[in-house]
Amino acid sequence: MQTVTKKVAVILSGCGVFDGSEIHEACAALLALSRAGAEAVICAPAGNQMHVVNHLAGEPNEQATRSILEESARIARGEIQPLAKIKANEVDAVLLPGGFGAAKNLSTFAVNGDQCMVNEEVAGFLKSANKEGKPIGAMCIAPVILARVFGNDLHPRITIGNDPTTAGMINNMGAEHVDCPANEAVVDQENKFVTTPAYMTAGSIAEVFDGAAVFVDKLLAL
Repeated sequence: MQTVTKKVAVILSGCGVFDGSEIHEACAALLALSRAGAEAVICAPAGNQMHVVNHLAGEPNEQATRSILEESARIARGEIQPLAKIKANEVDAVLLPGGFGAAKNLSTFAVNGDQCMVNEEVAGFLKSANKEGKPIGAMCIAPVILARVFGNDLHPRITIGNDPTTAGMINNMGAEHVDCPANEAVVDQENKFVTTPAYMTAGSIAEVFDGAAVFVDKLLAL
């Protein structure tokens, strides 16, 4: 009997923890998908990052601008597509790694908290995926995107770990926050959402990779 390879849309938000996708988390998710026999369809929305951070100095470079898609291509080794070219009915699941890019480029959560907006391309794709019954996974801070997009309608159960301030904002957006350690994942069976804290609580890269393996297994199981 032939095994059908599951395709997972991995939506990146740049390259680097402070202004894009968290590289360890993205790589952990990609490795877990590969080991599970799934195909990662790596993509990113159009447009520029909110800002560019010098990761050595830890400060924004006010003179620099960078494309979300072009920066995300660094993690994808160039094998990436614009999110606008991906159709939700052509993949089996969706995965969003964390990093400040999820809160700055894919949404405005870093600036506006529970009053945030989500990038229109990203929100539209996630709504289409959910309508098609596709599981959606989010790591680290990225679950706030699910709270904003689906909170008022689906009231999903999600986690960012155990930070009470962020958890409170998630609840304010209509979702239900569930405390969770870095090596576990929260599954909302009804809505087909899987979330894991990653570096929101993880103390090492090993914890991130362990959590990503559990997270991806639960995502693919849906």
